[in-house]
This record gives sequence, structure tokens and C-alpha cells, in this order.
Amino acid sequence: MHVALTGATGFLGLRLLRELLTRHDSLTVLAHSGGACALRRITRFMELTGAPASLVEELPRRLRTVDVDLGRPRMGLSADAFQELADELDVIWHSAGNIKLDDALVNLRQVNVEGTRTVLELAAVGVRKPVVHHISTAFVGGARRDGVLYEDELDDTHGFENGYEQSKYEAEVLVREWSRVHGRPVVIMRPGVLVTDLPPHPDLPRHPMQFIREAGQSWLPEVTGAMSHGNRPVLRMPGHPHGHLNLMPVEHAAAVMVQLAGMPSSGRVDTYHVVHEHDVSVDVMTALTERFMRVQVKIVDEAPEDPTPLEAATDLYPGFMAYLKHRRRFDDTRVRTLLGPVSSGIRVGVEYLSSGLTTKATAVSGTGAR
Repeated sequence: MHVALTGATGFLGLRLLRELLTRHDSLTVLAHSGGACALRRITRFMELTGAPASLVEELPRRLRTVDVDLGRPRMGLSADAFQELADELDVIWHSAGNIKLDDALVNLRQVNVEGTRTVLELAAVGVRKPVVHHISTAFVGGARRDGVLYEDELDDTHGFENGYEQSKYEAEVLVREWSRVHGRPVVIMRPGVLVTDLPPHPDLPRHPMQFIREAGQSWLPEVTGAMSHGNRPVLRMPGHPHGHLNLMPVEHAAAVMVQLAGMPSSGRVDTYHVVHEHDVSVDVMTALTERFMRVQVKIVDEAPEDPTPLEAATDLYPGFMAYLKHRRRFDDTRVRTLLGPVSSGIRVGVEYLSSGLTTKATAVSGTGAR
């Protein structure tokens, strides 16, 4: 079976690649950064996460890299090269994407929508009719903040919290329509917020929640006019006292996704919520913020109309903050029906999250339960 993967050097893509290498002797990496650069980044990831030396040594043999640009027609390849690539493939994993929640919608669409369209075009012309595994997000549910979101649901009734959600929703619509028109099966994976306890390293992809640590490093302790609580200034953050988020260890998410890929297909679109069995409360998120920013967090209903200098100077990633008001749950009945109870064995709490945001002298594999 010939398998291709986009986004192989990304936060999730690197973990998917490692899992796929346990099931396939070789993989084709569709690399935007260039083949040599991609191989270096993959090799470094394997070294930092404790992969066996034998696996690291085999990477140049087991990985074929193809330089592509998903934002260009035919991925920037000639017509012949595009067709030749398509005809070789049995499976295409599409993990590449722009995950900047607060990026301009036009930029997000260029990668997340048009990039998906190009991958589907590759799959459409392949003589082997490759199966597409599309990495979406549970947050295509948009700005609906209560209730239960089911795996087959996809609508924009409630709008979106940010452009990232909207672009991923539009990509899913595109995938479903492609499946209907071509009569081809597609697997859609919708993970929660992906996290790790692997410490940051300059040779690794950025942690999706690194903004919390960076905010703590950027604001000035001498900012005056902030309300005080003990020795720490108060930071008012809009949210819900009973809010909760689904934070999924990325290593476990990749393992579950590869398991799901091996399940029998319905022949249509099979959608799976790849989520943690326990949500993380707003209290955990506020405690994490307090740890890195040295503030006292106070959850309020709405953003204050009279922000203190500290609140005005602190940019906590606007695209993310709305999630502190969410109380919804992602149903994963289909996943549990196929795989049984899916447990990572990892408690995602303050210590686990702190480990993934704290630089250490020596990085170790991010698999510890905390």
C-alpha cells in the first residue's frame, strides 16, 4: 500500500508519520518546506522523542519526499508529475493546515480550503482511487457553546469563534461534496485541542498553547494601575465559571487516528471525534495562566470596558479566549463503538500542560501521565 502524507513536519503530522511508519515500510511526504529540510526536521523530531536509532537510520530509505505547494495548481507540479504522483497512491493523509486562530480569513482559506481542494484533485485523478484521510477539527462546531456536538453534524448556524474554525468548516463542506460527486469514501478526523507534555525545543513545532507562556514573558510587572490581589495584579478574563475544553494529547490522537484508518469504510464519509475522555475545566486554564503570568485571574462575563494597563497590555490570543465560555461536549460514540473505550491514560492538568510549555535542558518523550 502506497501512502502519502501532507503536513508531515507539523505538530500533529510528525506524530502521524511516526505512527504510520509502524504500519508501512515506506511513506511519501508531500513537503512544502523542501525535501531535504523536511527530512532534517523529521529526523530531529525522532531524535528528540527517543525513537530507536534503527528507525532514525532508516528514515532516508523509508521516506520519499516530494516538494509541493498546496496553494498552487497541481501542487506546483507539472501535469505529468502530478498525474504520476496521483497514480502511485492508495491513501492520502491530509494533515497540512494553517492553525493560527487569529490569522486573516483569506490566509486561512488559502491553506485550509484551497489546499484541501488540491489534495482532492490529486485523489480524483489517481488511477488507484486513493482513500482520503482528512484532518479537520472538532471545532467546526463553531460558536455553539452548549449541548452536545455529534460526529455527523456540520452546520454554520451558530457562526464561528474565529477564522480558523470557519476555514476548517468550509474545507469539510468541500470534502463531503467531493465524496458525493465522485462516489468515493473519505475519512474525516476531528481532534480536540492538541497538546503535549514534551518540553519546547527550537527544532520542534510550536505548541498550540505556547501563547500563554509568551504572554507571561512579554507583559511588564511594573505596569501601574492594575488592581491588586495580594502581591499579584488581577487579570480579568471573560469566560464561564463552569466552562470546559477538550484537550487531547497529540501522541494519543495520532495513535487513535491511525487505528481508525484501518477500520472498515462505509463507502461514504466517515467522521470521527478524536477527543479526550475528560474535558479540562476553566479552573485548570486559569491556574495555568496564573502560573506563567504571575497574576490572579478573575473570570468575568464579558471583557471589561475599563481595562487596566495590565489587561490592555496583555494579548492572550483573541482567537482562543472565547473557548473559556464553552460548555459543550463532543460525542465520540462512533469511535468508542469501533475501538472500545479509548483512554490515553493521561490526566491533562496543570502539571501536564506546564511541562509542555516549559523549556528544559533535555527534552524527553511526551508520554508521561500527570
